[in-house]
Amino acid sequence: MRELFITFLYQPIFNLFVGLYDVIPDVGIVILIITVAIKLALHPLSTKSIKAQRAMQALQPKMKAIKEQYKDDKQAQAKETMKLYGEHKVSPLSSCLPILVQLPVFIALYYVLRDGLTADSFELLYSFVPNPGSINPISLGLFDLSQTSVVLAVLAAGTQFFQAKLMQTKRAPKEAGTGGKDEDMSAMMSKQMMYFMPIITLFIGLTFPGGLTLYWFLSTLFMLLQQLWIMRGEKQEDGKGIVEGELVE
Repeated sequence: MRELFITFLYQPIFNLFVGLYDVIPDVGIVILIITVAIKLALHPLSTKSIKAQRAMQALQPKMKAIKEQYKDDKQAQAKETMKLYGEHKVSPLSSCLPILVQLPVFIALYYVLRDGLTADSFELLYSFVPNPGSINPISLGLFDLSQTSVVLAVLAAGTQFFQAKLMQTKRAPKEAGTGGKDEDMSAMMSKQMMYFMPIITLFIGLTFPGGLTLYWFLSTLFMLLQQLWIMRGEKQEDGKGIVEGELVE
């Protein structure tokens, strides 16, 4: 398993990292380019994930109604819920897929930045990638990306907060009564995650090399921008459904 990880993930990313550094001798810019490349490669999955999360939020009232209607029949409740997912072409698992795909890439990038920024051995380089001899971890003359960075950790935590806030579920109105408890609970969990995840991100950012924290910050920033772009598209589509104050079916 370790050999497969090195051959198909670590080594290609390491060679990409060194190859870019040979052309652009600034580690920060290299990490930016790698982040953009990864985000472009995962763009279809990320878009599907964001839309799935928003669709799941939109379906909360209908899911609440199903739970109320079949509160004494769990099997029927599950069947109707799956039917609802099918009708709206929503899969709860689709929101998790990009995370599962990115996780091994993130781990590989962690080792690349941990080893690459202090590399004294380049034996895993492909024959066509020039050996730079050494890599300067200083980016823009300001950040030593081989060391932890409080600034980058705070930036990463901040973007994580705004991303979570953007996806936050609204609490059920009081008039919803007891039927709104499930929806209200979902909103409370969403709010807790909005504060919990940035704290975790800050803690990790203060322990990881600055290069990895920079990748985390840039990756989250691009995800935030992607969410804003999708939400803007949804608003424009909603606007097309209204003509002179009447809803067009």
